[in-house]
Amino acid sequence: MLKEMKINPDLKDYYREKGYWSDRTLKDCWEETVRKYPDREYVTDDRGYRYTYGEMDEAASRIGAFLLEKGVRPGETVSYQIPVWSEFAIITIACIKIGAVAHPVSLSYEEKELIRGLNLTEPKVFFCPTFFYKTDYEQRILNVLDEIPSVETIVLLENVKKMTSNCPAFHDILENGTLMESRFFTEGSGQKEGSGQNIAAVLSTSGTTSGTKGVLLTHDNIIYSENTFNKELNITEEDIMFMAAPLHHATGFHHGIIAPMLVGAKVVLQERYRCKTSIELMNREKCTYSMGATPFIYDILKDMEFNGGALPHLKFYLCGGAPVPGYMVQKAWKFGILLCEVYGSTESVPHVYVRPEEALALNGTTSGRAIEGVEIRVVDERGNDVPAGTPGEELSRGPNVFVGYLKDKKTTDSVLDEDGWYHSGDLCVMDEEGNIRIIGRKKDIIVRGGENLNSNEINDHLEGCPGVRDHTVVGIPDDRLGERICAFVVPNKGVESLELDAVLGYLKNKNVPKRFWPERLELIDKIPKTGSGKVKKYLLLERI
Repeated sequence: MLKEMKINPDLKDYYREKGYWSDRTLKDCWEETVRKYPDREYVTDDRGYRYTYGEMDEAASRIGAFLLEKGVRPGETVSYQIPVWSEFAIITIACIKIGAVAHPVSLSYEEKELIRGLNLTEPKVFFCPTFFYKTDYEQRILNVLDEIPSVETIVLLENVKKMTSNCPAFHDILENGTLMESRFFTEGSGQKEGSGQNIAAVLSTSGTTSGTKGVLLTHDNIIYSENTFNKELNITEEDIMFMAAPLHHATGFHHGIIAPMLVGAKVVLQERYRCKTSIELMNREKCTYSMGATPFIYDILKDMEFNGGALPHLKFYLCGGAPVPGYMVQKAWKFGILLCEVYGSTESVPHVYVRPEEALALNGTTSGRAIEGVEIRVVDERGNDVPAGTPGEELSRGPNVFVGYLKDKKTTDSVLDEDGWYHSGDLCVMDEEGNIRIIGRKKDIIVRGGENLNSNEINDHLEGCPGVRDHTVVGIPDDRLGERICAFVVPNKGVESLELDAVLGYLKNKNVPKRFWPERLELIDKIPKTGSGKVKKYLLLERI
């Protein structure tokens, strides 16, 4: 993986001179926190599991020893498809302790996505539950195991039901496994001992059924991003974060698992977001801050407004994945919560945010400005900077920016230029103070509930649907989810009506994952297109 990294050498020297990058790794950070706060709680979840830093270190040590026994070496990936459970943290810390590359996998990945994702990262060991929320994960991975030659060991978590195969059981390893010995980086691993430039994680870009990319992030990237996050938000060991967002996403992985451990803080996990129980859990654990997609806080505020209740310990909520309207900022403040929009991506982990002390004044008009050390440009189609107030593409550069896509130099070069600028594909407007406001996307992405869905791929699934002559898909605004999926359909001649249920039935029979199903159907005589055949989606949105 080190050979695939793309880092501007001048920037590398500059970041090291400034102290943004160093020889420290996440292992160094973890060991320092464990020494300082062995008895402080690090992770608790809504199933009753609790781990102090000392207890987590021991649990991760047993998993780490198991991984070493199975042949995992520094620089090699470990893949895991785990819900928002404390076991996710155990596996992540185990990877950190042995120098392995963490590769968390989306719970929504089905067989084809698993085959593609695991053949990309080539792990020897894969962790997953036997069963979780209507899905048999044990059977799913066993069905495709022959098509993933690198995977030699599957470890199953029997939290919901007993396994039917003879794979190793996660909790048996925790109870009966040995503790790992002090171990150094081995020659030939490709990793350099004590270097922040080693790859720490491969996070997959979310939401599409093809073209999923493995985002390479170094220890330097992650440590800088989260140390800066903690410093600018004044997060200390006394703080307690509530996290219900998926932990394989940049939000959950960076801000839920890594950021708290850098300062000795605590994270409270909820396996599946439920509004009322979220409020109860935050109050019981006295959570001081949280972060997640807009629908989470939308539901919480609505519930407290109509059913009573409060979150007296919650100081602020960081909100990403969709614009935060001013009325929500004001509604949150009625409950003493500062609602702050954030902006970023897996490649450039949330690097723009509204400072809590500025949230009320800005009142939902912006996504905020960049964190320390991160530069932003807004450029036109020729790559030239545009004046303040003029729309353009958002570019970011900084110590947090990823170093390439795994085994995909062509795509890396298309978005990460030689000067270190990441081209996001998002359109924004910047004001004189450096605050940006996201106004759209160059790419055809629908952001639904914080998940990125490719509208072109959703549209492809509609091909062949009975009664449909032409079709296109757009994202339509939604207060709760940010956007919903709307399909515009031109019926075949002689077809007088077409119902959404019929379209969904077709997609179901094709085994199209439910998250790609349209939620609204609009019949239209003709889909407006340019002379080159591109759909004029703005006209469709005007029609809505």
